[in-house]
Amino acid sequence: MTVAAVPSDPATASPQAPVIPRQRSAPAAELHQPQPWWRDAVIYQVYVRSFLDSTGDGIGDLAGVRAGLPYLRRLGVDGLWLSPFYPSPQHDHGYDVADYCDVDPVYGDLDEFDRLVRDAHRLGLKVVVDIVPNHCSSAHPWFREALAAAPGSPARARFHFADGRGEHGELPPNNWRAMFGGPAWTRTTGPDGTPGQWYLHMFTPEQPDLNWRNPETGRAFERILSFWLERGVDGFRIDVAAGLFKHPDLPDSPDPYADERTRDSVNPLAWNQPEVHEVWRSWRRLCEEATARDGRERLLVGEVSVPTAAEHAAYVRPDELHQAFFFDLLAAPWEAAAFRGVIDEALRDIAGTGSTVTWVLNNHDQVRTVTRYASPSGDADPSGAGTGGPRARAAALLMLALPGAAYVYQGEELGLAEVLDLPDEVLTDPVFHRTGSRLRVRDGCRVPLPWSGHVSPFGFTTGGDARPWLPQPDWFAAHTTERALADVGSFWHLYRDALQLRRSLPHLGEGSLRWLDSPPDVLAFVRGDGLVCAVNFGDGPVPAPVAGPPLLSSGPCADGTLPAGTAAWWSCDPSGVLD
Repeated sequence: MTVAAVPSDPATASPQAPVIPRQRSAPAAELHQPQPWWRDAVIYQVYVRSFLDSTGDGIGDLAGVRAGLPYLRRLGVDGLWLSPFYPSPQHDHGYDVADYCDVDPVYGDLDEFDRLVRDAHRLGLKVVVDIVPNHCSSAHPWFREALAAAPGSPARARFHFADGRGEHGELPPNNWRAMFGGPAWTRTTGPDGTPGQWYLHMFTPEQPDLNWRNPETGRAFERILSFWLERGVDGFRIDVAAGLFKHPDLPDSPDPYADERTRDSVNPLAWNQPEVHEVWRSWRRLCEEATARDGRERLLVGEVSVPTAAEHAAYVRPDELHQAFFFDLLAAPWEAAAFRGVIDEALRDIAGTGSTVTWVLNNHDQVRTVTRYASPSGDADPSGAGTGGPRARAAALLMLALPGAAYVYQGEELGLAEVLDLPDEVLTDPVFHRTGSRLRVRDGCRVPLPWSGHVSPFGFTTGGDARPWLPQPDWFAAHTTERALADVGSFWHLYRDALQLRRSLPHLGEGSLRWLDSPPDVLAFVRGDGLVCAVNFGDGPVPAPVAGPPLLSSGPCADGTLPAGTAAWWSCDPSGVLD
């Protein structure tokens, strides 16, 4: 496999990517006792099949991730989260797991995984793996056994099997709808061809929900976690962490289409049941036992989708998950008041638990920020030349200035926009195949990364007629890592410089946040007692909140002015803040 050569850093920097002052590390007397690494870490999400292909089959793999580790180290992140790489029929690209303790051959094998962990640790990078406890694959041995077993059997008790309603059981057991479209129930067929019981699947029929009221399920997942802990992983990202338990009576929902309509976990009978918290206490104890054995702090970070920050906070109490993604920032419209509202809510309700807020602007399920932040006039120019590009840069600088941890989805550091014109015949998202609609289809943010060159496959894959598993658009040529590394004004350098400052300045990471008075379209705050961040959400320039040039800005920033769609950081003592 060949990976684009990484050019050396330029000797000088543009106003958009200023040289980072080396003298800004905190004096030794000011340093606090070391905190667990995860509290202010920045983790890079690797969508494995779209990161880098080492075999020439057009699908990214673990060896490709390993080859890309120096790139991530150079970017300055603290670790990586790997999307599922387990054996799977790939109905939902790995979130339908057939074996939780192995590697799908398309991605490599356990030896390759072990090499990846060793190399990451050698480079000082943490490795977080995705775990999917709410459901498994219909190809999982447990489910195959359940289908072959009789109603009421122990094998069926691992899932949610139920008799149908109606005169002949022809109606589903309740009115729930699947998040990916259609009924949440599928009827089985007996060996003699007669219709049988129904089973529950809150996503697709190929992803049957596990029954967590069966103690066998919990014991199995503790063994699974122990397997990966013994292989050296630093933590787990937990898929659908507010799921697992369903109402024991499986009653009808007052709003059965809510999950399907929003494609979110909002059915109160299927999600956020109180029993789930004991699972996270159990997993927390397991991680702490591993830490006690070798001194390495482990992480549990949950995909928690709940209505309020207060409910979110319940998942990160001191004896439960260490972190849970706070999706409200991702969902906020490009408005100063909206951003301030979700930041205030998070800092009040979540940080109050003793945890830190875990900020995200994107992931593998969301429209990319360059496209999402484009103005309604439709200027989501793939090159990032419209409003979406500058706003995405500003949002990144804002997120990295907030107290707590942050996660960055692959390709955001390249300024990639959503690929909106993929033809129907290449779409793989089960949302599209279940609903027939392109609304909220996720393939557009999963197109394989461009690494080098001017035409597809842009260094993502090599050899012969290899083609990426999703086609890359021609405009990716302007966003390759090779080009980004050579351009000090690129998204990549903005992220890299922000991450370096975040490491070197004592005011960033954990700590206090104090809002400054500012115009209605501007957010400005002080971190600690000497770092100011300001973001102009408006359409015109405003006076900067601090005199003098910024340490770092998301766009050209003349002295004393903060342009529209721009964020900047300044270092100053409290007397220098124009409050």
